[in-house]
Amino acid sequence: MRHAHIHLIIGALLATGLFAAPAQAAPVLCEKYGSAAIQSNRYIVQNNVWGASTAQCIDVNQSGGFTVTQAAHNNSTSGAPAGYPSIYAGCHYANCTTGSNLPMQASASGFAGLRSSVSMTYPGSGTYNASYDLWFDPTPRTDGQNTGAELMIWLNRAGSIQPIGSRVGTVSLAGASWEVWFGNTGWNVISYVRTSPATSLDFTINTFFSDVVSRGYGQRSWYLTSVQAGFEPWIGGTGLAVNSFSFGSGGTDTSPPTTPGNPAASGTTSTGTTLSWGASTDSGGSGLAGYDILRATGDTFTRVGGSTTTSYTDSGLSPATTYRYRIQARDGAGNLSPESGTVTVTTQPGGGGGGGCAVTATTQNAWNNGYVIQPVTVTNRGTSALSGWTVTFPLPSGHTITGIWNASYTVSGGTVTVRNLGHNGGLAPNAGTSFGFQATRPTGNTQVPSGYTCT
Repeated sequence: MRHAHIHLIIGALLATGLFAAPAQAAPVLCEKYGSAAIQSNRYIVQNNVWGASTAQCIDVNQSGGFTVTQAAHNNSTSGAPAGYPSIYAGCHYANCTTGSNLPMQASASGFAGLRSSVSMTYPGSGTYNASYDLWFDPTPRTDGQNTGAELMIWLNRAGSIQPIGSRVGTVSLAGASWEVWFGNTGWNVISYVRTSPATSLDFTINTFFSDVVSRGYGQRSWYLTSVQAGFEPWIGGTGLAVNSFSFGSGGTDTSPPTTPGNPAASGTTSTGTTLSWGASTDSGGSGLAGYDILRATGDTFTRVGGSTTTSYTDSGLSPATTYRYRIQARDGAGNLSPESGTVTVTTQPGGGGGGGCAVTATTQNAWNNGYVIQPVTVTNRGTSALSGWTVTFPLPSGHTITGIWNASYTVSGGTVTVRNLGHNGGLAPNAGTSFGFQATRPTGNTQVPSGYTCT
């Protein structure tokens, strides 16, 4: 009750005007997932005790950092850390900062100018790493688990701990030598461990991501969603501190792309439609990154997919239903164009997407972070022969196809399009064929795809 008495005394003093509260408090966060915005939401500090039930508190520094004031952790060094107290720019599970220009595609011209710096203090005891955590996703997502790559940069490690996976090499980057480690936990984890500890780092994001891409662990089409700096404590951790943190670019692009041309619809069936529109242009320096597809059945438009071209096929729709679509362009700095005009589409009555083609899918096996769908059976229910078939289905957010057999496939905006091979495209009436695929998903996610359609 001692803290309660203190709060009552402070409240009484405030009420009598004996002293005033600071305009922007520096809170102490003890909640497992407590967070606080600083510098007018330029950065967010988070306690993030995701791997333990032991106590941890951090004292937020409004000038740009935090100090771990309590850490009672005692995790096994052969397992996961207790948490990741950190400061970040960007989006972490829909908790987003302001003005970061993230997500940003790694192929955008503005990506090369992104840089970050950090200064840290380490205590004399405990088992921990001091590390950056840079997250990449195949889509410009702002919520949930990223599934592209987790790029970690370890400035220091204390105790018998090591990164996920195994050591795959050594490289010289940002004026220092680093061990390179690689593993996969449903997404690629690439860790750079400094061979001699440091308390500070100032670097361009592209310096490390270029090495990730050259090793085949990342793609330029992926989006950087957040830049985080902090600590992973296993044992103890009191006294760990981020003294300062920065993220930004030398030349900030604040000019949005031009408005896309009004979309037109074609090839509409009972379950899908294809949209096309006029291209946008971008003069802000970061380059055009792609387009967001916005859809509404009522008054509110929501993003249902994305495209890097001027066309998009939306599938999994309901028969005899009216949909409205708009297009919005995005540049490499995250600036959004005005929304285009609206096209209204009404799907055809009845199901089947072509009348004579039917598809059924069976989940053969599923585990914590993946599954196998087999067989996916395609049957010709029509009265004439098919010379080819196409199966489409929405892939749940965060899922990635890792292999497919007896068919070819493409993925666009979260929609998977599967097509026959040369030997199994021709189907007589009532004849069938099958294919299968394997996919990964975020750990603990129990979804598998649904909403298969066939044409």
